[in-house]
Amino acid sequence: MDWPTGYRKIIIDEVDSTMKEARRRQQYINQPTWILAKNQTKAHGRRGRVWSNPNGNFSATLALKLSGDPANLALRSFVTALALFDTLAYITKASKLLSLKWPNDVLMEDKKVAGILLESFGSGKITDFLLIGVGVNLVPLPDGIEPSFGGMVRPTSLSDFGFKINPEDFLVYLAANFDYWEKQLRRTGFSELRKVWLSRAIKIGEMITVRTGLDLYEGIFDTIDDSGNLVLKMDCGIKVIPAGDVYF
Repeated sequence: MDWPTGYRKIIIDEVDSTMKEARRRQQYINQPTWILAKNQTKAHGRRGRVWSNPNGNFSATLALKLSGDPANLALRSFVTALALFDTLAYITKASKLLSLKWPNDVLMEDKKVAGILLESFGSGKITDFLLIGVGVNLVPLPDGIEPSFGGMVRPTSLSDFGFKINPEDFLVYLAANFDYWEKQLRRTGFSELRKVWLSRAIKIGEMITVRTGLDLYEGIFDTIDDSGNLVLKMDCGIKVIPAGDVYF
């Protein structure tokens, strides 16, 4: 795969966080820019969770100058998930081992191999700067890494399945696949991406638990709607959930 036209890449030996580095460079970014760090000293995931980042892991942020409402820009989480799925499928030639977990994880044999983090900035109700953080476990994780909440999927790595790739090469594949799905979103809207995402999603039609803050909801994972919200069939009716953590 070739590096996509119109995208810039910055590779850094060490940084506290690629998300923080992207924010520091915000005023100088005038085109889609991937920032890859060979080592992150303060990596984190959603809700401030620590993301283990041993040497050789993939840690990158895509900085985008986009204008729109936050709900629409949040669809880039699905763009990124599909790009990650395709990248991992290309490397492993084992797409049957892969699945997507709402809202932002990629699983390999039902264990977490990659995660996505979105942060947006703007004024009022309009966002004009979007950061997409991507972490992929390319190498084995340190001993003792456990789920932070009962029922959360356990982590795994490509190395656990015998696959080896360096972060720089992984970035080329991921950037090309992101460019493809981003163009699809712009051409056809979310409906086509939604169909593909659902075909790759785990636990559709099965019982799950969703945690939103302090609240827990249990029901059947029915679908995602046109905005990417999870639709849960509960005994008391339909619950539409825009953000949360899924457990099973």
